[in-house]
Amino acid sequence: MFSRLRRRDGRQGEPVTFAAGAGLVSARLRDETGNPLAGAEMVLRHKRSPRVFRAVSDDYGLAVVTAATGTYQVTITAGGYRELTHTVDVVSGDHTSLGDLELHPDASVRLPGPGRWVIDPDHTSIRFVARHIGLSRVHGRFTRFHGSITVGERIENSSIEVVIDAASIDTAAEKRDEHLRSPDFLDVERFPKIHFFSDRAQRVAGDRWQIDGTLNLRGASRGVRLDASYLGLRSWNGERLGAVAKAELHREDFTINWQQTLAKGLVVVGSTVELRFDVQAVRGA
Repeated sequence: MFSRLRRRDGRQGEPVTFAAGAGLVSARLRDETGNPLAGAEMVLRHKRSPRVFRAVSDDYGLAVVTAATGTYQVTITAGGYRELTHTVDVVSGDHTSLGDLELHPDASVRLPGPGRWVIDPDHTSIRFVARHIGLSRVHGRFTRFHGSITVGERIENSSIEVVIDAASIDTAAEKRDEHLRSPDFLDVERFPKIHFFSDRAQRVAGDRWQIDGTLNLRGASRGVRLDASYLGLRSWNGERLGAVAKAELHREDFTINWQQTLAKGLVVVGSTVELRFDVQAVRGA
């Protein structure tokens, strides 16, 4: 059995096959400006059983899922947008298209007002993940840092500054941490601080932003892009904003070139490191 999805130019695409007793559900998702909305989640929940099927929209806003026959509640969510709900009947061997669906911004997610917001180190984490001998990931964090966010009259003109104590690196392994502090890696005696500064922010869609800045690490300054999600405002011991962000670094860009090789050329430490930020900041602290 097969169905066909339409291509972006409106013509029929290649056949899509799926098992007997199943059908295809698709939707093309757009933001409030009519542009394709990538990364939205479409979830089908069966009305009379615990069956759940999920799909995430691609760069063209297309979400496609194969599901067993039956009647489903469909929910479509994306950060910073109001949830959409539909009911759909999945028919064996058939393709049900929900068509073009536009998601609208969630007005309850307010952007922060102009002013200075200070990062709360007790409710903020700066973590990293690196690959080890191609088998597992080593997780670590920095335990000492400070920073602030200055929100401009236009939020796109806001600035962010973070200063990290390089010697505070912690991977829960003392010998490894000592090696990471050494000249082979961070060289904390010569370069005690890691510094990030940005004055360029651009909204991508919904709660997703791109933050372009400069990272100074081990005496080398390189441009870095953070993919960030804004989580909103809360009142608790002052007015607070929340955000999460991540970036991928190539350690050779910062002259961290130490490497050990195992048999067949397998490297001990991967060349890329993923940084992850989970931030709370307090207004005017």
